[in-house]
Amino acid sequence: MYFESHAHYDDKRFGKDREELLGLLPACGIDHVVNIGCDIKSSKDSIRLAEKYDYISAAVGIHPHELYDMSSKTIEQLRQLAKHPKVVAIGEIGLDYYYDTHPREFQQFWFRQQLRLAQEVDLPVIIHSREASQDTFDIIQSSPVRRGVIHCYSGAWQMAEDYIEMGYYIGIGGVLTFSNAKKLVEVAEHIPLERILIETDCPYLAPNPNRGKRNDSRNLQYVVEKLAEIKQISISDVAKITSDNAKSLFF
Repeated sequence: MYFESHAHYDDKRFGKDREELLGLLPACGIDHVVNIGCDIKSSKDSIRLAEKYDYISAAVGIHPHELYDMSSKTIEQLRQLAKHPKVVAIGEIGLDYYYDTHPREFQQFWFRQQLRLAQEVDLPVIIHSREASQDTFDIIQSSPVRRGVIHCYSGAWQMAEDYIEMGYYIGIGGVLTFSNAKKLVEVAEHIPLERILIETDCPYLAPNPNRGKRNDSRNLQYVVEKLAEIKQISISDVAKITSDNAKSLFF
C-alpha cells in the first residue's frame, strides 16, 4: 500500500470526476493521502476532503505564489485551521524564485512566519523550494523546526544529506522517472530510503509513462518502481518503508 504524501485533489482539474477518482484510490493500493493547502481557500478545501474521506489528511499553509493578501490575520486563520484533528502539517510553505511572483524578501519574511506558526502548533512542515535552494536551507537551518519534508526535492544530494541530519525527509515524485533526472537519481542513490517520502504533487508532474497527462496517486507505482530499481530492493519493501516514513512524520 502506498502513502501519498503530497496531493492537490481540491484542484479544479479534478472538478469533473473528483469523487469518482477518490472513491477508487483505496482499491488501487493508496493507503493514505495528505492533501495540501496553498492558500486559505485550498486549506479549507483540504480539510473538507479530509472530513469526507477517512484515508485523507490535510495540510494548511500559504504557498509562496499565493502571498497576495498575506498578513498577521492570515497567520491567525491558519492557526485556527491547524486545530482541526485531521490537519497533520503546515504547508506548503517556502520560497519560489522561478517566477518571482513576489519580492524575495517578502517571501522570506512570510516563510519564517509560517515556520514559527508550525513551531507554535507543534506540526511538521511541508516545504516548497524552487530555484531557491540555499535561501530555503539557510532559513530552515536558522529555525528551530526540525520535522518536515522538502517537497519535490530538486537540490544536490549533499544538501539532502544536510536536511536529513536536521531531521527532515526528502519528497520524491514523478520527476525521478524522467530521462533528464540524473541529479534526482543521484539524490535517491545517496540518501537512505528511511528518509524518503513518495508523492505525486497531482495534478502536476505525472511520471513516465504518463508524463504530460493529469497526474493522480495511482501513478505512485512508477515512482516506487524506479526507487526499487535504484535501491535494488523489492517494490513491496519500498512501498512499506516509505509508508512507515510518512506515518512517522505525520502521525
